[in-house]
Amino acid sequence: MEISFAGKRAIVTGAGKGIGRATALALARCGAEVVAVTRTRADLDSLLLECPSIRPVCVNLGDWGATEEALQEAGGNVDLLVNNAAYATLQPFLEVTPDQFDISFNINVKAALHVSQIVARGMKARGTGGSIVNISSQASQCALQDHSVYCATKGALDMLTKVMALELGPYQIRVNSVNPTVVMTKMGRLAWSDPGKAKTMTSRIPLGRFAEVEDVVNSILFLLSDKSSMTNGVTLPVDGGFLAC
Repeated sequence: MEISFAGKRAIVTGAGKGIGRATALALARCGAEVVAVTRTRADLDSLLLECPSIRPVCVNLGDWGATEEALQEAGGNVDLLVNNAAYATLQPFLEVTPDQFDISFNINVKAALHVSQIVARGMKARGTGGSIVNISSQASQCALQDHSVYCATKGALDMLTKVMALELGPYQIRVNSVNPTVVMTKMGRLAWSDPGKAKTMTSRIPLGRFAEVEDVVNSILFLLSDKSSMTNGVTLPVDGGFLAC
């Protein structure tokens, strides 16, 4: 199934590393004009060396005013949005601190809402519709040890996805989420390199393995594309069957 985004403009947040970076590069390969958003300048510099056509935007999405200013121009002509930026910290429930709670919700939920508002207003004004994909997690639907805040943010993001789909659908703006299991990004490989630790999770996945970055990117591209033109408001697990058990 060939997917082309020729003539489309896309924004990808959290584009400096991992899934976001791979998504930005894949969109560019498929012909899209890509705006890559991250707070780390060095990541943007290395991304531009890999793909000079990408337009870089360096901003901390936790800063509402700075985000508004940085994305206002780009937001008016965007067809595709991937809300990938996220923050994760592990704390036992009884040890959750206010600062970690606030940072997590500010990036994982509030920033996704804000960037989507900027982009969707432009989509609505142009009247040509669009597609938004929020990067959620299997943690939105399954409790994980020491992930109380992270699970809560991803549960909130899933419901935000559904409400956005409901309210933006009449403007032909589709909104869906992708919910991966552990993904073998550079960080994922480091975090799950111990075979014993990995077994605790892979033993719960019917396919018996973690997701590769490409598995997630392919699902994102499908949901962004016209191949999924009647798909709206879904939470799509990319988890090898973890949530089916």
